[in-house]
Amino acid sequence: MDGLFISMYLILVSSRNHIESTENLERSYMRIKLQTTLSLLAITLIFNNVYAAGLDVPACNRALAKGDFKAALVQANSALLTNKNDKDALICQGRAYSASGDLNSALLAFKSADALSENEFDRTITALLTGHAYKAAKQYDDAINSYQQTILHAKADASGTFQRIGQDAVGNVYFETKQFPLALTAYLAGSKFAANDNERADSYEKIAQTYHQLNQNDLALEFQIKVYVMYQAAGTLDQYAHSSIELGRYYAAVKKYDNAEITLNKIIQFSKEQGGAYFEAQGSYVLAQVKAATGDMASAKALVAHAKLIAKNTNDTALDEEIKQETQHMF
Repeated sequence: MDGLFISMYLILVSSRNHIESTENLERSYMRIKLQTTLSLLAITLIFNNVYAAGLDVPACNRALAKGDFKAALVQANSALLTNKNDKDALICQGRAYSASGDLNSALLAFKSADALSENEFDRTITALLTGHAYKAAKQYDDAINSYQQTILHAKADASGTFQRIGQDAVGNVYFETKQFPLALTAYLAGSKFAANDNERADSYEKIAQTYHQLNQNDLALEFQIKVYVMYQAAGTLDQYAHSSIELGRYYAAVKKYDNAEITLNKIIQFSKEQGGAYFEAQGSYVLAQVKAATGDMASAKALVAHAKLIAKNTNDTALDEEIKQETQHMF
């Protein structure tokens, strides 16, 4: 069963946001959350392939992945009626309660699961999920304490993977609460446990975003170049596109406008060829920011109009709002 938990939580947690303050923070934090959100889609496949019996628990997790928290609770409760000591059912129940906004019930479920823990790995998982529940409820001090317990259990278990996940979770809380120096410390600590280029790229991207929030853009650029190189070699198309746009953004932040334009034009063309409308639009409005910074307002307006047209044609209201927020002070 430990192998199941390792697979599940690696996918669940790893992969997972003013002109220079609030908007950039929201955009950056949403990117951090997005990795975890997208990874939930893979949970169903894991449980379908691993469980041969006890269908209530994988059904619970499938419901969670779909965002149907009521159905998840029904399935978890059904499993617990059969076996009140079903640790997997308690964990799924706790996650469903947390997603439903019922912190106390979530904590009770995770506490019950923790009482059934047989080793440090089990305790690592329950501490991590407890931290997630506190964070979802915006009880940030308690979330930090739980994540610190995650790190301690992972260290005792000699798990570099979960030490990185725990440090990143701490960093995410500090980032969300705009405590950027503390977020940077946690992200740097977590990056030391990255086991491959994808994990390093994930860590370095968080570090770059945090340096950007600290207005240390030379360092943000240094780390984002590493991210770009890693994702260019081994990332998904989305990871490559996103890393390119952020690289262009950080080039512009240090006034290397020629580099920014080259990078952004390249990814805009790539996105057109690959049918990536979102990244074409995002690259376009970031390039518009570069054009505005260099005084080419006509090109900037044309690029913003192009980005808005993409949002309209794809019926992407979230993208349209993103463009408005990112460009509202430009003209």
